[in-house]
Amino acid sequence: MTAIRDTQPKHFRLRFEGDVAVVSLDRPERKNPLTFESYAELRDWFRELHYAEDVGAVVFASNGGNFSSGGDVHDIIGPLLDMDMKGLLRFTRMTGDLVKAIVNCGKPVLAAIDGVCVGAGAIIAMASDIRFATPEAKTAFLFTRVGLAGCDMGACAILPRIIGQGRAAELLYSGRAMSAEEGERWGFHNRIVPADRLEAEAVAFAQRIAEGPGFGHMMTKTMLAQEWSMSIEQAIEAEAQAQAICMQTKDFRRAYDAFVAKAKPVFAGD
Repeated sequence: MTAIRDTQPKHFRLRFEGDVAVVSLDRPERKNPLTFESYAELRDWFRELHYAEDVGAVVFASNGGNFSSGGDVHDIIGPLLDMDMKGLLRFTRMTGDLVKAIVNCGKPVLAAIDGVCVGAGAIIAMASDIRFATPEAKTAFLFTRVGLAGCDMGACAILPRIIGQGRAAELLYSGRAMSAEEGERWGFHNRIVPADRLEAEAVAFAQRIAEGPGFGHMMTKTMLAQEWSMSIEQAIEAEAQAQAICMQTKDFRRAYDAFVAKAKPVFAGD
């Protein structure tokens, strides 16, 4: 058990709704940009989350009508122009480490996207397992529009797996915004939700997930990430081993006992 519920972050908002952690960036007056500090603090928090047995799921929420405007122009992009190659590589590795931490945190992560969701904000949404969006959501991987490559923070690896190679290439080359309707049609968004219900529906969905078998969810997330680089034969064997491990959990026994008793199972994550 960790003390993650006692965390008082300085650079993002955090609250708990039962077993669900609700995270959001906290600069709504600037559409929630990321800074060096918020990148690092989020990375460390998601790393620690892997060991938090009392958290079943995460909602990465919007704030003030927007998800995130990406890296702050003044706090990040300006200083990057004065860095040497070593400093630049240290920064790009740190931002990539945030994606790794989200993917490897062991908890289902749901992004609740409203308004602006661009740059690194779009990457955070992409790295999440499930995405709800409002009709007003605009998602853009706009790295080429600032003179960079579209291959940032895993975008060229992850985005094609969500929406397909051709659609990902279009977005990454052009930097244009993907509408909410496009995002749902292409499989990026799982559903579109009115803005006044977005966070509540996202939290409710996450709570239903958190009521499930926590160890089983951790194993599912692990396999979803690891099987990208496996052959079909390797994946089937890896899943056989993962499922055999899950069959030794108490939650598996609880599900069986509840089925026999014609009752709903109450999982404990062990």
